[in-house]
Amino acid sequence: MNPLCGRCNRVVYPTEKVNCLDKYWHKGCFSCETCKMTLNMKNYKGFDKRPYCNAHYPKTNFTAVADTPENRRLKEQTKMQSQVLYKEEFEKNKGKGFSVVADTPEMQRIKKTQDNISNIKYHEEFEKSRMGGEAPPHQPSTPTSAGYQQAAPSQNFHYEPTPEPVRQAAAAAPPPSAQKRYRAVYDYAAADEDEVSFVDGDMILEVQQIDEGWMYGRVERTGQRGMLPANYVEAI
Repeated sequence: MNPLCGRCNRVVYPTEKVNCLDKYWHKGCFSCETCKMTLNMKNYKGFDKRPYCNAHYPKTNFTAVADTPENRRLKEQTKMQSQVLYKEEFEKNKGKGFSVVADTPEMQRIKKTQDNISNIKYHEEFEKSRMGGEAPPHQPSTPTSAGYQQAAPSQNFHYEPTPEPVRQAAAAAPPPSAQKRYRAVYDYAAADEDEVSFVDGDMILEVQQIDEGWMYGRVERTGQRGMLPANYVEAI
């Protein structure tokens, strides 16, 4: 069945059919809605499924909104709502871009070591500034001197005593027992100058407990002295 023309509503035969704008037209009926100029597929412009020439194509006009107090109030209210939504989204998504690190014993040991190193370096800088550039010894010579020595109070100014590093608790610990021996159960590589390296099976002598995670001792195989993690050795 032949379709009907979109303008005259009469039957359109295939020889005179124009298919455009979702409709069928006679070639003579496919003209501008305003000036009735005959159009073709190259020079027409469609608007609301109606053909127009370039001169009479409907222009889109914007509606001017009066700047009244009510409109200003609505504008401010919309702006405030946008800020509230932004803050809500920020709080909801805060922290989602960071990776979660497993809280394993090894990570706890590394974190504790870094904290101790930071405290020791801060203490060294403080003592160096008080002693006029002379820093306290970094490598202890004997087990009983594992803690860093505290300089005499300055006579030039009054200062508040700083918290002692965690490792300085070794100064108050009892002298090492010559009979107590430890054996390494894991390999350990020193992470700082005051630590000591050892391998599985090494004997640790002259052990002095520093805190629940660290101790001071001498590796029998190498003769080196220094700090070592307590959970890497076992008592014999």
